[in-house]
Amino acid sequence: MMAGLILITTTSDSRSILESIAVQLLDSHLVACVQISGPVTSHYRWEGKTTHATEHVLTAKTRHDLFSAVEAMIRSSHNYQLPEIIATPIETSPDYGQWLQDETRRQPPPHPTAS
Repeated sequence: MMAGLILITTTSDSRSILESIAVQLLDSHLVACVQISGPVTSHYRWEGKTTHATEHVLTAKTRHDLFSAVEAMIRSSHNYQLPEIIATPIETSPDYGQWLQDETRRQPPPHPTAS
């Protein structure tokens, strides 16, 4: 079991927004893996009214110490005024946990500079 690992979930009515967030998170090495599932039907209260929406769910695997950076990246690209961003502690097999740790410790490749 590896300590300090989490799943982060967010939802959106736009699968393409979640696809973009997934690429950003992976390219920055803030997460090791992302799944996007759905559509799902979400029921919730918003601005005093009960409502529902068809959404997709993004689930990302990362380290707890990266939560703030992942949250900031999701917020910067999300299309919702108040995006759902939930972190849940997870336990993994030792080898999978080590892979997750290794992938989120890699440095992103340098960006090419204009000449």
